[in-house]
Amino acid sequence: QVQLVESGGGLVQPGGSLRLSCAASGFTFSMHYMYWVRQAPGEGLEWVSGIDPRGSTTYYADSVKGRFTISRDNAKSTLYLQMSSLQNDDTAVYYCAKDRTGEERGQGTQVTVSS
Repeated sequence: QVQLVESGGGLVQPGGSLRLSCAASGFTFSMHYMYWVRQAPGEGLEWVSGIDPRGSTTYYADSVKGRFTISRDNAKSTLYLQMSSLQNDDTAVYYCAKDRTGEERGQGTQVTVSS
């Protein structure tokens, strides 16, 4: 059974950084595209970033391009999201997902950007 467990969220000041992790199990992680999606308070799910199975090609929403970096370690079945220059608008629950829409996602980790 697919399990995606996110960690690394927290409270950070504007301009700060956080690194999210997602431990995957129950499927062959190294064969799948993986994604980060987020949900801000009162909003729907928003796609943030994606990465190909080998980690050689990455994709970003315009809102995070240049500030966020997605990566993966297939030996550890772990997905990462390095977030820098965080803004108030980045406040959301962040999920890793097997699909771009976030239909198959973990339980999420809260990121709050506030002074």
